[in-house]
Amino acid sequence: MKTLVNISRILVGVLFIFSGFIKLNDPLGFSYKLQEYFSPDVLNIPFLEPYALLISVFVVVFEVVLGVFLLIGYKPKFTVWSLLLMIVFFTFLTFYAAYFEKVKDCGCFGDFLKLKPWESFGKDVVLLIFILILFFGVKHIKPIFGKLPTTVLALLGFIFSLWFGYHVLMHLPAIDFRAYAIGKNIKEGMTIPEDAPKPEQEYSWKFNVNGEEKVIVTNGSYPSVDGEFIGVETKVIQEGYTPPVVDFSIESADEDLTEYFLRQDNLIVVVSYSLEKIEVDGALKLKALQKEARRNNYQIIGLTASGEEAKNRINEAYEIDFDWYLCDEKALKTVVRSNPGILELDSGTVMQKVHWNDLEDLELPTMPSKINVELKNELNRIYELDQGVRNIYFSKTDEQRKALALKLDLPVKNSEEGYMKLWDSIDADNLFKVEKIIKKHGYPGKSLVGEPANESVFYVIQHSPKIDEYILLIEKATNAGELPFPLWAKMKDRHLMGQGKPQIYGTQGTVLNQKSNPVNIIWPIENVGAVDSLRLQVGFTSTVEENGKRMFGDDFRFKSYSLQDVKRIEKEHPWIIQILKDIKI
Repeated sequence: MKTLVNISRILVGVLFIFSGFIKLNDPLGFSYKLQEYFSPDVLNIPFLEPYALLISVFVVVFEVVLGVFLLIGYKPKFTVWSLLLMIVFFTFLTFYAAYFEKVKDCGCFGDFLKLKPWESFGKDVVLLIFILILFFGVKHIKPIFGKLPTTVLALLGFIFSLWFGYHVLMHLPAIDFRAYAIGKNIKEGMTIPEDAPKPEQEYSWKFNVNGEEKVIVTNGSYPSVDGEFIGVETKVIQEGYTPPVVDFSIESADEDLTEYFLRQDNLIVVVSYSLEKIEVDGALKLKALQKEARRNNYQIIGLTASGEEAKNRINEAYEIDFDWYLCDEKALKTVVRSNPGILELDSGTVMQKVHWNDLEDLELPTMPSKINVELKNELNRIYELDQGVRNIYFSKTDEQRKALALKLDLPVKNSEEGYMKLWDSIDADNLFKVEKIIKKHGYPGKSLVGEPANESVFYVIQHSPKIDEYILLIEKATNAGELPFPLWAKMKDRHLMGQGKPQIYGTQGTVLNQKSNPVNIIWPIENVGAVDSLRLQVGFTSTVEENGKRMFGDDFRFKSYSLQDVKRIEKEHPWIIQILKDIKI
């Protein structure tokens, strides 16, 4: 009996320490598994879900400590009773999960080893047998050292377990067994090999044959039965291959961009499974991260399961403007045990991964700018057509128009009306193209396409009826250094003008009474006395009057008009009359 007890003592002690340490390495992951057990679909004790992390730490520390206690022979009766109660509870839990098919993985060995429910139950039954041997042979469990050394070792085991659990919670698991570990490729982890086992299902077809219900079982094929079909039930006989990475995606509101982003190099991904639960101290570090990443030619995006309202609130509260994309919450919890957590990806390979507490350890050396040459060339052509068709229309002679049209490989027209139709056609075509580009790339700024191609999308939007829709995107690109600030100022002014409001920077002019008695004006300005100073602050090198001369000729003299003045003068232009209809004069 003594020999059997000693063998059981070693096996149980080592297994409890090993199993406990694996979970202690990732207590947050074990807490997610406990939340799954506590959910209404399993044990239906959801009131424990908020305490899952606390319970997780207690259980895994206790598991390691019991293993240590058993091996060194500290307080044998307490240790064996605790082991017995724990294994009885876990045996019940794994049986319940297996029998009712509630949980596919018990979480006994964390992400190190995935056990199927019945395998886990079998493991617990074997452990129960060994622990029963210890229970009935407890008198044979003796301390291997004296009383003081044994007590010291027990205390050290307890202190180390607590410290280690706290350490990995404040940083990241010391050993990462997941498919998102440093060096792993996410795209490869999503791939299912061609020769991978396929799932096998059993189909139970129900028919009404001569008033009696008849069930025919097949592997999927529809049976040939002379009767009325009632229904079919399916049952998985054998699970197929499950890739290491499941449910991971990078999606916008209307497009799956997973493939695109997993092809990108120098990509910083901020992961927050829930923006509502994001750690404030971690969120406060994101502004500096964004600035450093962009300065060193890294692209930065966010991944979350939260909705648009939460995204906008977080960006505003913490002064960040990178785009957040959608991903499954459970997948994000698996990616990194931190909220927020930060990854660097190169073509889908995890190069770095840090807890927000360790953000200072993220190394972002300056990378050579990686210009998308194909996109740059496309945008250069769009810009060429956008500006070129306007130059054609405003040319003074037919010969000049013809020469410019041929140079741009555009059809030659016989009249101004023909060139105006060409203008409208090119604007519509350009807008269609840039909206597709925006959906795929966001704003294609300086870091992606260089200069001046980064201005192409701006001009197309500026010349379109969709300024309302894209002005925030233009503002974000400007604040990120992807676009010159004066361009955003022009769009801001045009946006205000389109709303029948005074502009800020004096960039927009118009012609009143174009047909009968034309008057060239700079659209009303909110603060005329400070406008030249404001222009200088945002990067303009000309005054309002100089800007007017550029638009209307050297004879132009700047005169300040109010909205009331414009409404009083304008008698012909329906658009201006409409936007100023509520202005009192």
